[in-house]
Amino acid sequence: MAKLLALTPFAGVQSGLSHNQNLARFSRFRCSLTLEIRLDFEHRERPMSQDEKTFEGQCYCGAVKIVVTGDPEGAGYCHCVSCRSWSAGPVNAFTLWKPEAVEVTQGEDQIGEYHKNERSYRQWCKVCGGHLLTRHPQWGLVDVYAATIPSFPFTPGVHVNYESTVLPMKDGLPKIKDFPAELGGSGETLAE
Repeated sequence: MAKLLALTPFAGVQSGLSHNQNLARFSRFRCSLTLEIRLDFEHRERPMSQDEKTFEGQCYCGAVKIVVTGDPEGAGYCHCVSCRSWSAGPVNAFTLWKPEAVEVTQGEDQIGEYHKNERSYRQWCKVCGGHLLTRHPQWGLVDVYAATIPSFPFTPGVHVNYESTVLPMKDGLPKIKDFPAELGGSGETLAE
């Protein structure tokens, strides 16, 4: 949206030009904008290659860089006390990946790790303290925080640990009391 606002044809109107000259500039703009929108639409319609499904991320200072490739196994919001405390927010936006889809490309020696329990191994940058991801060895998944990979088109599909929420969200997504049954939870859904 910001890109389109920056390309407004009125930005090119100049008081020293005739009406026909300004109209010609507007017509060129409109044609190029139409082509840009059409190309963007065509790009979205065709299947993405693995290269196009590669998303880069980093810690707050950039000392640690990561890449995720492919499609996540899931994405959503966690409302548990641990995630809220770790993220210093009322909810944590997660993306779950197979371990082989997550690669540290820089600063692996700068990663600290904390094991509160055997389910979650939380990792951060030792330089800036920026949170990176949580390994879930029992599930064979890695949660790369959505904010860590800003170019990833985050599309949440579920809320987990909703019984612990401090920020009720009415977004039409399923609200699971704890975890899905496939991950050892009850799978019980709660009302919005």
